[in-house]
Amino acid sequence: MRIIEKMSKEIIVNRTFEETRVAVIENDRLSDIFIERRETEKILNNIYKGKVQNIVSGLSSAFVDIGFGKSAYLGISDIVASKNEKNIENMLKVGQDIMVQIYKEPISTKGPKVTMDISLPGRLLVYMPFSKRVGVSKQIESKEEYNRLKNIVKNLKKDLAGGIIVRTEAEDATEEEIEREMKYLSRLWASIINRFNNSKCGTCVHKDLGVVFQTVRDHFTEDVKMMQIDNQKELNDVVDFVRTVSPELEDRIVLYEGKQPIFKAYGIEEEIKRLRSNKARLKSGGYLIIQEAESLCAIDVNSGKFVGNNNTQEEVGTITNIEAAQEVARQLRLRNIGGIIVIDFIDMKKEKNRKKVLEALKEATKHDKAKIKIWPITHLGLIEMTRERKRESLFSLLGDTCPTCHGLGLILSKESVFISVCQEIEQMKIEKFFGKIKIKLHPDVAQYFVERKRRLQELFKKDIDIIPTDAVTREDYNIILEQ
Repeated sequence: MRIIEKMSKEIIVNRTFEETRVAVIENDRLSDIFIERRETEKILNNIYKGKVQNIVSGLSSAFVDIGFGKSAYLGISDIVASKNEKNIENMLKVGQDIMVQIYKEPISTKGPKVTMDISLPGRLLVYMPFSKRVGVSKQIESKEEYNRLKNIVKNLKKDLAGGIIVRTEAEDATEEEIEREMKYLSRLWASIINRFNNSKCGTCVHKDLGVVFQTVRDHFTEDVKMMQIDNQKELNDVVDFVRTVSPELEDRIVLYEGKQPIFKAYGIEEEIKRLRSNKARLKSGGYLIIQEAESLCAIDVNSGKFVGNNNTQEEVGTITNIEAAQEVARQLRLRNIGGIIVIDFIDMKKEKNRKKVLEALKEATKHDKAKIKIWPITHLGLIEMTRERKRESLFSLLGDTCPTCHGLGLILSKESVFISVCQEIEQMKIEKFFGKIKIKLHPDVAQYFVERKRRLQELFKKDIDIIPTDAVTREDYNIILEQ
């Protein structure tokens, strides 16, 4: 049996009319945050009846109408067809009705990505109707347990078409529990086929679990000491669900009745605010700078105030880097950052220290449910890694692009605005104008102009008024010539 490190783990659920938020806390630290909003409904893992809209042979892909504004992208590797067939035009026809599952939600301007290789996850198993594979999670380290589960599934699925993957949560599960879930998933698949056959194109024929039930399915295990929910109706629904999937955990679900809002009481609200910043602080005094782009994220590690106690520069760098590696893994989960990630660690000369940092990062990302690949640390102290991204990042969910800087993160300096105003007045050819010049500016910039008003009046030989107003944006201004 696998030895599991003892860990204090809690699940906190905050339910309001507009939003549902679920936090997973491990050893008094936020380790995962999931947010589902009423107007941005989750569609990941939903199954649709789609119609092939267009086939692009050059890209070996097709575009499928699933009832959204944007067509869904279907790559040739996600088409269920004969393995010997390589020509996509022989696999699909324009106008053909097909069943597809969303495995990547729309991100930015891109539509969703879909697959025809359907998978139905349960608590213990994942059922894949179009596969023949029987697999067991690699996180089940005991060979004896691994073989026991594989043999159980092989014996039970003799009359079941399709493939089965045994999840980590199935460790120590009885044959009866596995059989019960296998029958449930088989019935679920039959109902999906029935809905597909009797629905029109663009219909959702199966909707994945909501954020709370999904958290129960994937995270509510024996190591969770308590699940607190601040909404009585949500609690009742969760209890009913848990009675079906894990009745032994029912008594760990409790109603939160504290005076403070539940996320505020646990410090989660402040943590979410910190996640909006591009800086993440380390306990040692160092910090991370996290810069997200559309498909790439750069993370810079800094030692900050940490100098160590009589440690060499190499030792300080190594200590900071190991702590940073652990925090990077946590921040990637919390912020839901995916794609290509480049981490710039503090320089280390010794190869053994580089290996320590690489191993620390691999260990810290081991329990991340997203697929991760990590490459060795380079001579420049960089680690390149990829993390599976199925939905938009937390930053994209919580915020909009700044209307002033348009996502650049910088705005024109006060000096730049001052120079622009001077250039525009000069181009107005005001030598024969004898009135007053009024300049309307954002209050944040106006003071800079007030302090340089004499310089403006000497430069243009005119009477100038500086007018602060919130009606003008930080980078903008209005020049008015008044007789």
